[in-house]
Amino acid sequence: MSTGKILGIAFVLGAFGAGWYMGSGHDEAPVITSSSGGASYSGGYKEEPLASNQGAVKKRSTEGQTLIVNDGDSIQAAVKAASPGDTIQVMPGTYSETVYIDKDDIRLIGVIKAGERATMDGLGKLNDAILYSGNNIIIENFKITRYKGNGIMSQAGNNFEIRNNLIMDTGVYGIFPQLGTNGLIEHNVVSGIEDAAIYVGMSDNIHVAYNEVFDSVAGIEIENSRHAIVENNYTHNNTGGILAFITPGLPIKTTYDVIIRNNFIVDNNTPNFGAPGSTVAGIPAGTGILVMAADDVIIEGNIISNNKTAGILINDHGSAANITLDPESDPNADRTMILDNVMLNNGYDTIDEIKAFALTEMHTGPIDIFHIGPSEDSCIINRHRYKTVGIGDFTECDFTNTDSVDSYLIPGGAKPRVIESSERGKIAYLGVCTGCHTYTGRMIGPPVKVIQALYMDNPEGLAEYINAPIKKREDYPEMPPQNYLDAETRKAVAEYMLSVTR
Repeated sequence: MSTGKILGIAFVLGAFGAGWYMGSGHDEAPVITSSSGGASYSGGYKEEPLASNQGAVKKRSTEGQTLIVNDGDSIQAAVKAASPGDTIQVMPGTYSETVYIDKDDIRLIGVIKAGERATMDGLGKLNDAILYSGNNIIIENFKITRYKGNGIMSQAGNNFEIRNNLIMDTGVYGIFPQLGTNGLIEHNVVSGIEDAAIYVGMSDNIHVAYNEVFDSVAGIEIENSRHAIVENNYTHNNTGGILAFITPGLPIKTTYDVIIRNNFIVDNNTPNFGAPGSTVAGIPAGTGILVMAADDVIIEGNIISNNKTAGILINDHGSAANITLDPESDPNADRTMILDNVMLNNGYDTIDEIKAFALTEMHTGPIDIFHIGPSEDSCIINRHRYKTVGIGDFTECDFTNTDSVDSYLIPGGAKPRVIESSERGKIAYLGVCTGCHTYTGRMIGPPVKVIQALYMDNPEGLAEYINAPIKKREDYPEMPPQNYLDAETRKAVAEYMLSVTR
């Protein structure tokens, strides 16, 4: 039996000791709840009024000139020459470089002519295509391929828009906003990613819509983030389709208020090829939607079909593989709310651990919805439609739709993030390092505690390693160099990393 399953066999065997759950044994007419015209969701994000001394926050502060980059020119040179408010138009051609944007109010636009795009090609050697830390950044219309690290990654920038990009085979993450507020990710096609095609990490007020993600380990991942809507996406042929979960050991300890609605989640049966020991390496192939330790997740209006392990899988940290428990993270998935979904042919070839737990409820055969672990105040409507295990304590939801919630994006934009010089190390750590390192557990890279043991009295040595890393561990992937960070920032992040305690 593979050790990379999301469910621990010891937990399942313990369930047998709790006895057998027997059904009522006779049919009754079900209560059918209509999702149209009923009560709408009244929870979720509520925008706080601006303080009287704040004034209105605009998404774009200035309008500037347009810079043109032609095939053979450098995109990074244009970024260096640009001023806040400028638009950079990149003409069709091939560009093999890493672009880093550390300014606010920059539009980076690929020009499409007769179907030909501006193509960023990492040649299988470069680590990242586009990295930005500025506020009010727009990136659209690029083709990005053959990078080893990330396609598009944000590092603590607010008010971003990433749209209409074609991203394939870019290593760890395709689109990866980290530590940002107020972001839109739409109309992208992302494939061939060994962790998450779209990975939203430690961010707030995010809208992910109209994307196609496939042939990756995780399709769309909302991790340690809040106030997110994932809707109208087509996620297929991944290991797991859409995930909302908490990774223990990160500085932000919660995931809550996530709406997953009106997506096509189909045929997510790709064998897991994630980095061994990482969180996503524990996802069983055939998972449609995974909710792990996240709270206030609403699942509505999705077409979930042909996912062999389960259509919807809900679990806690205690029953998950590759998880080191964090005493500051609530390990349970509370207030999961399942509304009307179309579920077809799910759980037809599920893993042994789920089969064993299902037997405690005398359930054999396919499973649409599977839940394991403690949970409070979860609910479902029209439960009779689905083949379920572990939801006996789910109540009837007191609402039937989320029609009242259009978006969690902040009208006018979030206040731009300002990084003081004294916070440079902290923000770089949160925006860069925590994408691959938790404090105690295993992620893409080794735990921070291990790094501290190696470099505790040598921040200069860690700063140099950050600049030009060499592969030290066969059981971890090679770390990409962070040499786009200036020497002062590398030293600051090394000192901060060696000082953190959680």
